[in-house]
Amino acid sequence: MSETEFLDLVDQTLDTIEAAMDRFNDDDVLDVECKRSGNVLEIEFLDNGSKIIVNSQAPLQEMWVAARSGGYHYKRVGGEWRNTRDESEFYASLSKMASEQGGAAISIA
Repeated sequence: MSETEFLDLVDQTLDTIEAAMDRFNDDDVLDVECKRSGNVLEIEFLDNGSKIIVNSQAPLQEMWVAARSGGYHYKRVGGEWRNTRDESEFYASLSKMASEQGGAAISIA
């Protein structure tokens, strides 16, 4: 995958996450605020002040997630972002992390 294709995919991924979080906030499911700077998305859970940071690492063509539960790296495999350690799917994992930190069961994408 070219760098341009990777960056386009990152942009789509971050847009999907941000739109989902905005929807959860608007529907009073989570009290959450997103801040985006380039290819870094900061998700703050306002009830407890915890954060999840999602960013890209273009040289490695990976998405990285930092959450209370730890740091995770995801690489594109078969059309999906997959954890480089346990092969878990990105959106399912991020949904679980956000549910734990936000205190409400959610599903992204």
